[in-house]
Amino acid sequence: MAVSAEFITWLEDLFSVVPGTTIRRMFGGVGMFRHGLMYALAMSDGRIALKADEATIPSFRAEGSQEWTYALRKSPKKSMGYWYLPERLLDDPDEMRNWALAAFEAAVRADAKKPPKQRKLKA
Repeated sequence: MAVSAEFITWLEDLFSVVPGTTIRRMFGGVGMFRHGLMYALAMSDGRIALKADEATIPSFRAEGSQEWTYALRKSPKKSMGYWYLPERLLDDPDEMRNWALAAFEAAVRADAKKPPKQRKLKA
C-alpha cells in the first residue's frame, strides 16, 4: 500500500513541532529526518514509531507502547530501535514535541556510537 499525499501532509503538520524536520518517502513508508538523522518513521498503515534507546524506552513501556520490529521472509524479527508512538500524543502538540525531540536525541546518541566515518553528524 502506497503512502498518500494527504498522509504526507498530515505528517508534515504533526512533525512541524520539531524545527528542521524533513520527510522522505522510503520503503513503502515515510521517514522523518532532522540534521540527516531519521528519528521517526510512519508505515503505510498509518502507524508511527519514534527512535528510542535505553534513556527513552521506559517512557514507551509506561505508555503501553510496543517496539516496532520487522522480519524478512524466513529470518527472525529484527529490532531497529523504534517504538510505536502513544496515540494520545496525536492530540497534544506540546507533548508530541517533547517525545519527538527525545526521539531525535536518541538518534543523535545512536549516531555517536557509530565509527566516525559512518556518522551523519560531524563533531
